[in-house]
Amino acid sequence: MKSRKLLAGCAALGLVVAACGSDDDSSDSGAASTDAPTGTDDMADVPEDWPESIVFGFVPSQEQESLQDDIQPFIDVLEDGLGIEVEGIVTTDYTGLVTAMGAGEADLGAFGPFGYVLGKDSFGNIEALIQSIRFGSATYHGQWFTNDPSICAEPPASGTALENQGGEIVQVDALEAVALQVGVAFGDDGPEMTDTAEDGTPISPGNSCIGDLSAVAGEEVAFVSESSTSGYIFPALELIDLGIDPQSGITPIFAGSHDAAVTAVYNGDAKFGLSFDDARRNIRDEQPDVGEQVIVFSITDEIPNDVVAVRTDLPESLKTAIYDSVDAFLATEEGELIFDEIYGWTDIRPAEEADFDIVREAAAELGITEPPG
Repeated sequence: MKSRKLLAGCAALGLVVAACGSDDDSSDSGAASTDAPTGTDDMADVPEDWPESIVFGFVPSQEQESLQDDIQPFIDVLEDGLGIEVEGIVTTDYTGLVTAMGAGEADLGAFGPFGYVLGKDSFGNIEALIQSIRFGSATYHGQWFTNDPSICAEPPASGTALENQGGEIVQVDALEAVALQVGVAFGDDGPEMTDTAEDGTPISPGNSCIGDLSAVAGEEVAFVSESSTSGYIFPALELIDLGIDPQSGITPIFAGSHDAAVTAVYNGDAKFGLSFDDARRNIRDEQPDVGEQVIVFSITDEIPNDVVAVRTDLPESLKTAIYDSVDAFLATEEGELIFDEIYGWTDIRPAEEADFDIVREAAAELGITEPPG
């Protein structure tokens, strides 16, 4: 088993690299093909049409080096379950992974919704195999946050979050939110407001309020990247609907990652920022009071969750074995912890192509049909 980081100029794959739920029971996906191997000791049982090795690419929502370490146990398990060599790679953004899969230099990859749509529509030889589920939901949303509580209609409330319900944005208890919120940990009886940093420091529960999105006009806004569905594409459309140009009507800052966008607002480098819900958790060990200092005041429309996409020319029995291996690993305590740390997944389901039409339409409305930059 191999694992490596891809950096700009890496010749091994010739990549151009820079930064990158409805309730369903994923166990309905079906059992693995009976001719699939059960481990690396069963190499003789590997179907003849399977490749000797595959490359699995990941795009970080956290620091690249940290993700490289986090994926290692999963890559080991996948390799053992498939009985073929699996190489894990971490690109610095989705464009490197899209390019690799389109060129046949990577076989499968974990994509955000826009990265997948772009790869599928650009090359045609990529299909979504697995869609992630987070706490029973196959959708998520972007969150708008600020370091200025004066924009709130009411004072920010500790231990709360925002959700889309009945066509409106409502404030809910953080323990009732779909996404795992900053300050929340799992105790013996389920989610509790008892999270602590690695050094034992209590993590402040997240603050939220209902604020006027038009307050961002003329201000610095820390987006993730122009290719981020929750960190730019859907928020930019919201601004356009308000008559605010996302380039000239504000001062956009592209932080490069969800963590960095949260950090920019925490440090005061921008007054407003965007991320997935709740990326404040990603910096809670370094900044235990991030939930108090970075206030969520609005959220985007719902977005289909991220996927694992595969090359269409992989054998169908291998695709099934990959799905079942991921499903089985997620059912273990180790798998649950690792996928929570990497992307916050709690379950999976078979992906449906039609679910991503809303992302295609949003990107087309912004005129983004190829990698920005």
